[in-house]
Amino acid sequence: MRLEGKVAIISGGARGMGAEEARLFAREGAKVVIGDVLEDEGRQVEAEVTEAGGECVFVRLDVTSEDSWADAVATAVSRFGKLDIVVNNAGIVLRGVLEDTSAEDWDRVMDVNAKGVFLGTKSAIPEMRKVGGGSIINISSMSGMVGQSYIQPVYNASKGAVRIFTKSAAIQYASENIRVNSVHPGPIDTPMAGERLNNPELQREADERSPLGRTAHPIEVAYGVLYLASDESSFVTGAELVIDGGATAQ
Repeated sequence: MRLEGKVAIISGGARGMGAEEARLFAREGAKVVIGDVLEDEGRQVEAEVTEAGGECVFVRLDVTSEDSWADAVATAVSRFGKLDIVVNNAGIVLRGVLEDTSAEDWDRVMDVNAKGVFLGTKSAIPEMRKVGGGSIINISSMSGMVGQSYIQPVYNASKGAVRIFTKSAAIQYASENIRVNSVHPGPIDTPMAGERLNNPELQREADERSPLGRTAHPIEVAYGVLYLASDESSFVTGAELVIDGGATAQ
């Protein structure tokens, strides 16, 4: 198994891509802590993973709170003895144009998408240092690489921040064998994309923008995250893994 003996925290793990990552990581031998503000859904994923023979615990995690992150890390260490992997997966998205964006919208998206990644990374480093290294995977987006007419620019800004933050952290901690990489998905069929999934016209437009002619299934991104979490990527840090069906190649 590709993550045998590893301990991972996955934020936003109660549903969508985070839940898919949790299931996959557990199947590959990791002990998984899933953190989310969605407690009912999180405990359901915890039960699913456990019933399938994996080791998993849910914690309530507000990624904008340093204390909440400290509690999640403490849970991983107390339950499983260490911390090897953090996937900063939690995020929110807004559709629309710049003038639709309120100052409150800006602060909320930046808090979850950018500050949450900062706090998750910062909180993980001391425990990873104790075990001689680790892997931090920050979920950015194709929106962190290109502009889009249909997404509020605050989302692009937040995901662009994740992209360059990842590179800086990777350089600062490479000497301690703490690897930091970003993943840049295109449209994925998850609950966060509910507006698109429930609107045939929006779905058709998304499919047409993709050279592969469709949107992604969560597992297709989760396998990329698995690679970066595993020792197979031991010489990869500060990198961008783009999983977007060719959208940004156009």
